Amino acid sequence: MAKQSKKTTDAVKILHNRYIKGDPKRLASIQAEREAANIAGQIYDLRSQAGLTQKQLADLVGTTQSAICRLEDADYGRYTLTMLNKIAAALGSHVEVRMVADQKARAFV
Repeated sequence: MAKQSKKTTDAVKILHNRYIKGDPKRLASIQAEREAANIAGQIYDLRSQAGLTQKQLADLVGTTQSAICRLEDADYGRYTLTMLNKIAAALGSHVEVRMVADQKARAFV
């Protein structure tokens, strides 16, 4: 008797399976979006925890309030290490960058 596959009703899983699964370009795009959202969220969270407005943080790092607003926007994605270091220092933090080997890329090495 053939084994029946269990169907899912999870919309996210259905969409992932239909439009993303097995497509390296789309998977890379999603990863880039997640990274940008993560950075934006960290900036926002640290600034909020410090009790600073965007304008106050901007003054501390020598930029404008609109620049901080852009950096806190998950759709931005054009962060520079210099700016991230300035923001981290102003918020009593530091930037940590790690390079992690992609398992698929390792297969070709």
